[in-house]
Amino acid sequence: MDTAHEELSSEVRQWQRAMLTNNAEEIGSFMADDWVIVSTSGGITGKEAFLDVIRSGDLTHNRMDSDEMRVRVHENTAWVTSRGTSAGHYKGEPFSFYEWSADVFVKESGRWKCVLTMLTEAK
Repeated sequence: MDTAHEELSSEVRQWQRAMLTNNAEEIGSFMADDWVIVSTSGGITGKEAFLDVIRSGDLTHNRMDSDEMRVRVHENTAWVTSRGTSAGHYKGEPFSFYEWSADVFVKESGRWKCVLTMLTEAK
């Protein structure tokens, strides 16, 4: 595995661990300013709106892991597809999703930042 693959794999795992802290600033440090997430329900949410839901405590995570990850790097752009479980609480209600995540990254000032996350149910 080359250095870029190792860097990006490490960055994704660190981001997953950050999600478990439920600390919006730490989570946001892995995202580009124009990051968006496309959820399994088809909605699109920007970085600040997503982080605001975490800051409010309405969204918390207690599990974020991957059982399969593929990394593809093309110069300063990369994508990571991973399958795993995201679980926690949303507005007091528990959730657990086994899903595929497709993340697009760009390298900014020597660090990989995610610009897009797209989720879909895994079977």
